[in-house]
Amino acid sequence: MLFGAALALAQTQPQKTAAAGDYSGMYSFLQEGEFVQISVDEGKRVTGFISRYSDTNHASFTDYFFDKADLHDGDLRFSTRKVQGTWFDFQGAISRGPGKSRDAEAYYLIKGTLTQHATDARQAVTASKSEVVLRSFPQEIEDESEDKAPGTRR
Repeated sequence: MLFGAALALAQTQPQKTAAAGDYSGMYSFLQEGEFVQISVDEGKRVTGFISRYSDTNHASFTDYFFDKADLHDGDLRFSTRKVQGTWFDFQGAISRGPGKSRDAEAYYLIKGTLTQHATDARQAVTASKSEVVLRSFPQEIEDESEDKAPGTRR
């Protein structure tokens, strides 16, 4: 009887889809070629940056490094540093996507609200919000079943 109660309780508990570090990687951004890099260490410290085309020259990129970032139970928030009068805020969640494995696109999805702030020449700040879905890029996964030569390390 005690086993049945424990089993029922376990089934009602939300299932975590991944360890926090599993979310680390590159995700699509607003345009083809732009991306967000997210790194989550074992202590749940989140770092990263947005790399996007420069407004004046699509041949170069501007990186917006995270100033503040937090990941808790799949909920992600970050704010970037201001670069040339522009910065970003994001609030949303990371979840499993349609990708079948980590080496497939969209294994994880980040869905939420992205706010782009911009300062004009008169120092007036404007903000535009949009709902976004950022797809994880495929990741190379080392094959654990590879034969290793005796005495070698990875």
